[in-house]
Amino acid sequence: MYSLLLAVIYLAFISLGLPDSLLGSAWPVMRMDLDVPISYAGIISMIMCAGTIASSLSADRVIRKFGTGVVTAFSVALTMVALFGFSASNSFIKLCLWAVPYGLGAGAVDAALNNYVALHYSSRHMSWLHAFWGVGVTISPNIMGVCLSNNLGWSSGYRMVGILQAVLVAILIFSLPLWKKKSDSSDGVKPKVLSIAQALKIKGVPHILVAFFGFCALEATAGLWASSYLVGYRGVHPETAAMFTALFYIGETIGRFLNGFVADKYGDRKMIRVGIIGMIIGIVMVILPIKTDIVSLAGLVVIGLGAAPVYPCIIHSTPTNFGEENSQSLVGIQMASAYVGSTFMPPLFGLIAQFINIALYPVYLAVFAVVMLVMTEKLKNGTVPKGYCSTQ
Repeated sequence: MYSLLLAVIYLAFISLGLPDSLLGSAWPVMRMDLDVPISYAGIISMIMCAGTIASSLSADRVIRKFGTGVVTAFSVALTMVALFGFSASNSFIKLCLWAVPYGLGAGAVDAALNNYVALHYSSRHMSWLHAFWGVGVTISPNIMGVCLSNNLGWSSGYRMVGILQAVLVAILIFSLPLWKKKSDSSDGVKPKVLSIAQALKIKGVPHILVAFFGFCALEATAGLWASSYLVGYRGVHPETAAMFTALFYIGETIGRFLNGFVADKYGDRKMIRVGIIGMIIGIVMVILPIKTDIVSLAGLVVIGLGAAPVYPCIIHSTPTNFGEENSQSLVGIQMASAYVGSTFMPPLFGLIAQFINIALYPVYLAVFAVVMLVMTEKLKNGTVPKGYCSTQ
């Protein structure tokens, strides 16, 4: 049962990743069909992330009432409905409306599964969990790229991913009895409900929240605007750019699979530092003024490889750092902080791209990489309780 439930959790994170990279890979074509400015992708992304923030902050109470399994199945079903809604939309307003359930579905399942794995499984499984998210975000741009290159349109890309999501919903529903075999809390510890104000009083929590903000700001901006940067600045064809957008997620996915083999050995702290430095190296590769596209494309892969250990390692350390009784509330708040970065920072770059220059894409990413490095190094220097990012 232990292994079977773990397999279901992995599948659930594939379903969480599937919708995340579709908008960025399809937007160069979508915006022309809908006759809207390039920056409008940021509006849709902002609506999605606002829903995710709301569901992340309420996840603790909802999970306490219905359980992790039910919340996961329902949330994935919400994103499935939203995907089909996107595929049937012929106006920007309709996309904005469907973006609401799109975001609400993502937040609750993210907070629920991250805390569940942090409590019940080792650090390697947390890395592999997020690697399967990477499988999802890698599959969908390739599906979109195939649809665009075969003149099937972006609507077909959304529809095909919606069908995959429907299959995963069915699997999650049939797996509900497995979740009842294992408690949502660990060793009988009674979880606490913390407000944001209470959480911020815990030593080290503000640093973690800023680090999460920076990570998701960088990750979301990198994925959303990679195709537009390649098309608008590098002169790559739209269908090719959609395929190349997957390179960032491929790097992140491979990195998380590899991280799973070493995370328990080296500990979360070292993996976080190495990851952020790797991201900075990748950004430098993208920003180099070289005519060939090879270095920039390789840079996207390196950014993804560097990003691989950062998110899962910080999440996995939450119960150890701040107590198992606080972990569900803190994971939800951490998710919300991360999605604030996802909500506001990609649209901000959309305005920069529209009114200044899309060539600033790698510079923008570099700002958040530096913020993450500063925050995590402050954590390392003893501003959080003993045990931060310790090996589990």
